[in-house]
Amino acid sequence: MEPRLVSVPESLPTKVYGTEAAGISKATHDNHLALWKGYANKTNEIRKALAEMEIDPAAANQVYSQMRALKVNYAFAYGGYINHAVYFDSIGGAGGPATGELGRLITECFGSFDRWAADWKATGMAGRGWAFLGFDHAEKRVFNYAGDSQDTFPAWNHTLLLAMDVYEHAYYLDFQTARMKYIEAFMQVVDWDAANARLG
Repeated sequence: MEPRLVSVPESLPTKVYGTEAAGISKATHDNHLALWKGYANKTNEIRKALAEMEIDPAAANQVYSQMRALKVNYAFAYGGYINHAVYFDSIGGAGGPATGELGRLITECFGSFDRWAADWKATGMAGRGWAFLGFDHAEKRVFNYAGDSQDTFPAWNHTLLLAMDVYEHAYYLDFQTARMKYIEAFMQVVDWDAANARLG
């Protein structure tokens, strides 16, 4: 069986580079794109290895086995690929308060946009790698999740609406270790139309 391969664009959408006025530079985005390509390449490499391997349940082992190594690292590689796809789609907008149905949900679930924004910023400071806004299809609510690694989202039965990369590579060139300054810059360039489109 031939695996379905993933790919990333050779350059980021023009809208992403609209973040420079907020302080997130083209150099940061270009370096970040290279990392995203790395996740795509490893996803494809693991998919090919899984498609070609001889599957032997007796050889699988939770301490170490080829199956465990491939499956665990696939979750990390493909998670990184998806997280970055949503991240780059999440920026390049006008920022400001959330709009549309997502704006309504945020107000309903958090009481106000300002309260959501404070929670989002705190989530970004508390997470080791990501802040995620997810929509819970069972409860019909939104929630901010901290993600410590590429494979710590999704929560089951959720749609990922907004992703903010808080690994140092996302902001160090522009803000050094001042993560909150980067989060404030991110808030200025959120693309609420893109987030609403993911909500469906």
